[in-house]
Amino acid sequence: MSASIQNPAEQLQQAALALDAVQKALDYSLADLKERSQKADGKISAALLDHHQLVLDAVRAALPEDGQLVSYDLALSCAEVTGARFGLDYAKRAREAGGGAANEPTLEERFALLFTAEALQAVRNRLSTRPTDFGLNDQWLSATVDHVAVRQFCHAQLPAERVAELGQLMRAQDGVTGAYLLDDHHEMMRETFRRVAEEVVMPLAEEVHRHDLDIPDTILDQVKDLGCFGISIPERFGGIQSDEQEDNLGMIVVTEELTRGSLGAAGSLITRPEILSKALLKGGTEEQKNKWLPQLASGDLLCAVAVTEPNYGSDVANMRLKATKTEGGWLLNGAKTWCTFGGKAGVLLVLARTHPDISLGHRGLSMFLLEKPSTPGHTIDFTQEGGGKLSGKAISTIGYRGMHSFDLFFDNVFVPDENMLGGPQGEGKGFYFTMAGFSGGRIQTAARAIGIMQAAYEKALSYAQERIVFGYPIGDYQLTQVKLARMATYLAIGRQFTYSVGRLMDKGEGDMEASMVKFFTCKTAEWVTREALQIHGGMGYAEETPVSRYFIDARVLSIFEGAEETLALKVIARSLVDNAKNKAEIGG
Repeated sequence: MSASIQNPAEQLQQAALALDAVQKALDYSLADLKERSQKADGKISAALLDHHQLVLDAVRAALPEDGQLVSYDLALSCAEVTGARFGLDYAKRAREAGGGAANEPTLEERFALLFTAEALQAVRNRLSTRPTDFGLNDQWLSATVDHVAVRQFCHAQLPAERVAELGQLMRAQDGVTGAYLLDDHHEMMRETFRRVAEEVVMPLAEEVHRHDLDIPDTILDQVKDLGCFGISIPERFGGIQSDEQEDNLGMIVVTEELTRGSLGAAGSLITRPEILSKALLKGGTEEQKNKWLPQLASGDLLCAVAVTEPNYGSDVANMRLKATKTEGGWLLNGAKTWCTFGGKAGVLLVLARTHPDISLGHRGLSMFLLEKPSTPGHTIDFTQEGGGKLSGKAISTIGYRGMHSFDLFFDNVFVPDENMLGGPQGEGKGFYFTMAGFSGGRIQTAARAIGIMQAAYEKALSYAQERIVFGYPIGDYQLTQVKLARMATYLAIGRQFTYSVGRLMDKGEGDMEASMVKFFTCKTAEWVTREALQIHGGMGYAEETPVSRYFIDARVLSIFEGAEETLALKVIARSLVDNAKNKAEIGG
């Protein structure tokens, strides 16, 4: 039955059945990858997962067969399918909340159907092009990704005329991409910070970007007064988060709206207190929590995170900055890089190696809280009373300006014993505290991606209505309509994917989904901002046009808080393989 004569409920059911068929192929591919990545004791080997090494005979000779592309594609495919499932759930909830004619799809249903069809088609393309890489044969393809139900659904949803029709509808929506479906509390937060973005951040954003200025106090003071720095800190420590449970959704909503104003000048301000507060709540002593969390919540103490090192990037377990025991504390020696907001920060969260045996990997790392003066500008030059010296210089970047990211150099920098996170019991646990902080950083980065997509989409839509080419607004042309439809769809589903994962995290779940949504939305933001710039034509390439800033800023999202490749291979694929079923359980 074609989509044109199906009612929306039937189309959504067809979408769910098509997803189930494709999910079966993904499950079988993950089971196949698990088989090829297991050691003799049944445990997953990271090396085998990377290379699909086949262990042979007693000498365990290996035939390296690079499997990173398979792992990456499976991670992306599973993220897209997961996003599609959240999208279908969103469509259902939106209809329940807003009604609508039973035989006419709501805007949210149109988004969910188009996104699901495109996600299915993307997965089909990957698996059908290289089936043996995924452990599939023609029989498996026919029963799953090439099943008649999948093909019929995609064929019904993806014709150009149907997609362009959605683009026409979006021209009348004034930049709104579906219902947000927030409760009253979170809707109030969204409206409050949307006003801050429009009235305080946007008027200053271009000047900060074009001249690489410090974030103005006008923005910092407004964010501070609204309690923004305490969003992830419980009320008992002076924050605005309930003592009973986390409010990741609130953090997401605030981040999204501030980023709509500017990624560099506002949208990333609460990332670092988010990471530090979660690390403190995870492993800090009561004395440390009582000392640091109220200062962070009030905004009186700004912070930065010094984890990344010049030669190791996202390879946290191999960090080399040395912490050597001395009387009353530790001496830090070495270098860190990409320490964002390191100048203005009054405290740095520093990951250092407290055990000299490199073979211990992450078990030899500890976390420290290093106090320093807050300094404006692009350089850091701080000498302690005992002679320890911390110096740094801001890295020149093409975008993400305002906070400044620093190269840091530690020369016998002293940190007292009481500033080791977790106290003496925290020695060797720095990696785990880092991961606790970064899980929040990943979902927040997804929110930043949504905010920058929303800003870019609004500008593209407005320009498409105003710009006349060959006698007509460019929004009258089918290609522009298709672009707007797809941009709005990916933005709307990406937002609801992010919100849904935030709700999971509020229940203590969703760590792997947080990595998935970060991976997916950041890739999507690069494409959405690219399309927004393209719709602007030559003006999109002009520095005076905000979409040029959005395009450049979006590029950093897939790099920080877990580089795209590391996230896909070491976090998502590893988790999917660890939890994969056996082939016998999947059937055939």
